[in-house]
Amino acid sequence: MVTKTVIPPYRAIVDSKMHKVEKSMETVLQHHLQENGDEITLIAELVAKIRPPKSSQADHAEHMIGALCHILGRRPDLRAALRAALLKLLGTHKPVSLYVESGILPSTGFFTELYRRVSHKILPEAIDPQYLKDIFALVFTRHDGEVWVNAVPEARWLELLTELRFDEQAAETVLPLPVRGIMDAVRVLSYRISSIGLEPELIRNEPSLEEFASPFLTQNDEVGKYLEQFALAWEGSTLAFQDEKHIRVLLDQCAQIIQRIRRTASRSGTSISLTFLLQRLTQQLERMEYLLAILAALHEEKTGERARPLYVGLFKTLVSGECHKNDVRQHWRDSMELLALRVTENASRTGEHYITSTRSEYFALLKSAMGAGLIIAFMAMIKLFIAAQHLPPLTEALLFSLNYGLGFILIHILHFTIATKQPAMTASAIAASISEHGNSHDMENLTSIIAQTMRSQLAAILGNVLVVIPLAMLIAWGIMAATGAHFVAPEKAQHLMADIDPFHSLSVFYAAIAGVCLFLSGLIAGHHDNLAVYNRIPQRLKQLRWLKRLLGAARLARVADYVENNLGALAGNFYFGCMLGGVAAIGVVFGLPVDIRHITFSSAFLGFSLVGLDFAVEPQQLLVAALGIALIGLANLMVSFTLALSVAMKARKVTFAHWSTLLRSVGRRFGRKPREFLLPPKSQKGDELDAH
Repeated sequence: MVTKTVIPPYRAIVDSKMHKVEKSMETVLQHHLQENGDEITLIAELVAKIRPPKSSQADHAEHMIGALCHILGRRPDLRAALRAALLKLLGTHKPVSLYVESGILPSTGFFTELYRRVSHKILPEAIDPQYLKDIFALVFTRHDGEVWVNAVPEARWLELLTELRFDEQAAETVLPLPVRGIMDAVRVLSYRISSIGLEPELIRNEPSLEEFASPFLTQNDEVGKYLEQFALAWEGSTLAFQDEKHIRVLLDQCAQIIQRIRRTASRSGTSISLTFLLQRLTQQLERMEYLLAILAALHEEKTGERARPLYVGLFKTLVSGECHKNDVRQHWRDSMELLALRVTENASRTGEHYITSTRSEYFALLKSAMGAGLIIAFMAMIKLFIAAQHLPPLTEALLFSLNYGLGFILIHILHFTIATKQPAMTASAIAASISEHGNSHDMENLTSIIAQTMRSQLAAILGNVLVVIPLAMLIAWGIMAATGAHFVAPEKAQHLMADIDPFHSLSVFYAAIAGVCLFLSGLIAGHHDNLAVYNRIPQRLKQLRWLKRLLGAARLARVADYVENNLGALAGNFYFGCMLGGVAAIGVVFGLPVDIRHITFSSAFLGFSLVGLDFAVEPQQLLVAALGIALIGLANLMVSFTLALSVAMKARKVTFAHWSTLLRSVGRRFGRKPREFLLPPKSQKGDELDAH
């Protein structure tokens, strides 16, 4: 049984205040009728009466529309005047630009559109009343107009259209101007879709557009025939009328090509321009199908009764588009979603390698993390040596950055794993899984992936920390044995211990800053992976004659393949090192309380400090240091993971409303199989097999 929205009769809610409002609206209509007023002024004044004091007060707008409906129902003269004003507004004020541009991405680039929106925010564009698009700015004067327009039930808007009684109009044999405006908009959209279908970047990613008849071009021919037949049929021609179904088939083929290009782009990379192009093309196809549906409804019934729900949907869409046409925040948000989609696809596939499902993978990750601990212990030693030289801040920051960046690159080349690099990658893989399973409520698969991720993360942390602390102590002891002096003086050791004290320092806040750096490095890695594939950098490297003479064809091929598979990781690691080395310098230069804390380096500093203090550390101080390292690690992981998961889900436009259900599922799994969160089973069975 289908439930319908029931709109209460207007008279059931009338009170004295509403009666005054009705009188004021009736006065506006009466004045327009007597003075033969301007249709723009009439519509603007009526919308001002309907508009609620606050956009959230949709009930007020609903009641105002009810009052207007009551007036129109009992005053045929006012009804005819308003109907004529609406038809004139839609027919004589060039509606095409409104239909084909509002709510659709512009053809300009990101920065050009950003500049336009900012400049028009400061100095609004001049209003040209010849265009219906500009008249919207006079009618909907507030940027939040879409809120109350969308909140008013569709049934109330339909009631208003019904009360206007368009069936009272004399039947027109000539095509009405408002209908011709919709037809012209369909024609323009068809031209624009054909133009985009010829874009070199589109053809490059879908070569079949050159080899076979392109639906982007074919649809334009069909649209031209359809519109010509529609005009003749409206005027009473007895010629056979071909409906719009064939055009819809062609538009579906265009949409399928877009999906193929997107799937190809997820494997072979994409560009910002291609991403924007596909998004704009998709929006244009959707708008064209919507306008064709309106024309089809009008062909079946000229009074427009069947098209009324479509009118309401189009009206809401156009109001939303016009209210946000200068919205800088929305432009930034939408653009960042497209950019995030571009850079997170590669991270998703990389993240799958950081999620272990078997014991062999688990112990391989553990050994890889232990190898990283070896390198980081020496990186921490070099960092302390550089700091002891008391160099100028910028010189010191440069050396810190090179130490971190080159060290992280070495770790990657040796196939070792830094624990905190995982979240930015695994978050994308989990977001991809939510996108695939979330709507089907397949919580078991998601729970299994989370369990695998948690134990993988634990293995990486243990591998890093359990090696870096004893090795740091061994290095400090070796230097002391060789030189007779502590590598870290007792005063410096106390300072290092204080730096990781969570109660008397900003160590957790600094760890959160490091988490942001980790997140950004994940985006940088995804960007460069995409860059290598889409711009065909490996193939271009192989074409360099001087490099081929220098390395030889076989060695150059191996170098090119390595660049294709590792450019993102190398760039992400190097830039991450630069961020870690530069944050403290930024704090010094600008006098800001910013620095970084990283769990693995903090563990190494703890090892150096213990030797520097000759292990004369009170148990309480040691416990506080251990707690500080644990909190630093937690902040590193949680901040980077949360940011990466948020961006990855936003990029895929995933809205997951079952977090509480997922948490309960994880809790039940942990209570039933706690070992699964610590160690993989001996063999892949059940959920583990399904999840992977």
